[in-house]
Amino acid sequence: MSTLEIKDLHVTVETEQGTKEILRGVTLTIESGQTHAIMGPNGSGKSTLAYSIAGHPKYTVTSGTVTLDGEDVLAMSVDERARAGVFLAMQYPVEVPGVTVSNFLRTAKTAVSGEAPKLRTWVKDVKDAMGNLRMDPAFAERNVNEGFSGGEKKRHEILQMELLRPKFAVLDETDSGLDVDALRIVSEGVNRAKESTGSGVLLITHYTRILRYIQPDFVHVFVDGRIAEQGGPELAERLEAEGYDRFLPATTEA
Repeated sequence: MSTLEIKDLHVTVETEQGTKEILRGVTLTIESGQTHAIMGPNGSGKSTLAYSIAGHPKYTVTSGTVTLDGEDVLAMSVDERARAGVFLAMQYPVEVPGVTVSNFLRTAKTAVSGEAPKLRTWVKDVKDAMGNLRMDPAFAERNVNEGFSGGEKKRHEILQMELLRPKFAVLDETDSGLDVDALRIVSEGVNRAKESTGSGVLLITHYTRILRYIQPDFVHVFVDGRIAEQGGPELAERLEAEGYDRFLPATTEA
């Protein structure tokens, strides 16, 4: 059993207008095997939370803590966070020209595990995972995300999650840009990875459609860099029916 604990996290970012505070005191605890959905309007700080956990240099943590099984995540470099068990599926995966998917995956697995996987079992694992995600085997020899469609990029992100087996997976709007079939396949991949590893999942999304496939244990509503409300799956259904309007006047008055 592992625990990712976020306490009173404050994060700023530099803009043309100066330093802007994005997260204004976020407290959240995720246990192994749990799925937490983060929902909220645009600009509410959802992605900032994801990138702050992963260690993106654009974001500055001004106060608060992030710990993984008691270890200080914020004191770790990005690669140390990955080795500790933190995985980020990006909203906009980047292209890596000149690096094939197969080389990228094996190099990442070696870096995270501390040793190279045995080739025979690794090839089988990759082939099986790609088959489950309905990915053409030819993708393994293409350059990372180069010329991939939006859906192919998202499948590749979940392929990484399945193979790297993190303790905690932060999925930043993995559902954006997916058609119905791709959404189902990607969601099944997340569920499969979670079931096989016991990973905790922090799922960031605007919409409830992905929650029809990935059942959350907890739902947290982000507004203006804070958690405005939290509850169970029923909260997502209420948001689907009512939207976020009821949170906004209070935020404006604050």
